[in-house]
Amino acid sequence: MSKEFRHIVRIIDTDVDGTLKAPYALTKIKGVNLNLANVILKKAGINADVRAGFLTETEVEKIEEIIKDPARHGLPSWLLNRRKDLKTGKDMHLISADLVLRTKMDIDQMKEIKSWRGYRHAYGLKVRGQRTRTTGRKGKAVGVRRKSIGRAGSK
Repeated sequence: MSKEFRHIVRIIDTDVDGTLKAPYALTKIKGVNLNLANVILKKAGINADVRAGFLTETEVEKIEEIIKDPARHGLPSWLLNRRKDLKTGKDMHLISADLVLRTKMDIDQMKEIKSWRGYRHAYGLKVRGQRTRTTGRKGKAVGVRRKSIGRAGSK
């Protein structure tokens, strides 16, 4: 029973390194963290110690099916990355480009309604309560500028 090894495995439109163990390979998909990857493999009945390059096509399809709709496969709602969506009210799990697009739309909505977080995003300031007195100056002058001591050799 020799399985063929693939160096690159395509899972949900993402190229995954086949030399990594399966849970770590799944974390390369945007929207899947290590905890979720381990639960997905357990639900799919796949050993977590196997390398991603040794996964068969049927195993990859099973993994993709679980990632696309984890709630239907009995994964708890606290593992999902979008609980109680504002528009639908449902628990969802977004991956890859959908996650990026929805995050951008959320930030744009916060800016539009001029919430505190939206204001901070709009002006490029820290959003999550970090200190800003000494950090996060991004391109502005740091420190105190000294006057020039003398001009053109008048020492």
